[in-house]
Amino acid sequence: QVQLVESGGGLVQAGGSLRLSCAASGSIYRINRMVWYRRAPGKQRELVATITTGGSTNYADSVKGRFTISRDNARNTVYLEMNSLKPEDTAVYYCNGFRNVGDYVPSLAWGQGTQVTVSS
Repeated sequence: QVQLVESGGGLVQAGGSLRLSCAASGSIYRINRMVWYRRAPGKQRELVATITTGGSTNYADSVKGRFTISRDNARNTVYLEMNSLKPEDTAVYYCNGFRNVGDYVPSLAWGQGTQVTVSS
């Protein structure tokens, strides 16, 4: 079983930056798409960004131009670089994976997430 551990969150002022990491206990090269989700209090979980094995990326409209997802299969780690942070980015951020090309649901066990808080 692949286990995921998110880290890198914290408290930052609006306009600041954070780099989140998702460390997997096993290989992720077999996972077609690694993804980042976030969940704010009182809101549904939102898919923020995805990256395929080949490096193709996709982002939610709310974060386009500000967030960058990357993937290091050799280190079994996924990153989310967040710039120009806004208070509405405040949420708990989680990583997961879509195992196969035709999958569109998370297939890995959830980690505990990492809290991002952006002050105005």
